[in-house]
Amino acid sequence: MQSFHIPVLGFAGASGTGKTTLLAALIPLLKNRGLRVGLIKHSHHNFQIDQPGKDSFRLREAGASPVVLVSACRRAVITEISPEREPRLEEELKQFDGLALDLILVEGFKSEKFPKIEVHRSGLGRPFLYPDDPDIIAIASDVQLPVPDNMVCLNINQPGLIAQFIFNQVLGVS
Repeated sequence: MQSFHIPVLGFAGASGTGKTTLLAALIPLLKNRGLRVGLIKHSHHNFQIDQPGKDSFRLREAGASPVVLVSACRRAVITEISPEREPRLEEELKQFDGLALDLILVEGFKSEKFPKIEVHRSGLGRPFLYPDDPDIIAIASDVQLPVPDNMVCLNINQPGLIAQFIFNQVLGVS
């Protein structure tokens, strides 16, 4: 991520820990404080954002790539990846307009090297990521956890405190 100039912060954890729910709560808090926030979500599934029978689907299936759908309120760019390969975060970050954003949040890409908050639910019994990932700077959990001195434990149910952590520790703003 060294060639990218916008702060990037990831949220990583096992499936079912609440990464998307936490991000959906955090984004409005960050935007209310004036941040322009972008997001990349890694999917392990072959997803479709256009639907069979729609013009955009037909044109993409005919071989157009990228296909840009645009209306008065949003734009979507659909690009086929050929040959199929696992996406790399640094490559995906190039899709963003660096002048239009203050922060990019990332869900997934947990094996890549960039600052991350680990999302952990004690009831799932999943192992922690932080012992094997030096890029994890905090853990958002549903229980208070003992963490190494270089990390903090954040309450996953208090997104306001997590937003404040992002302002202070990631963006360097109080």
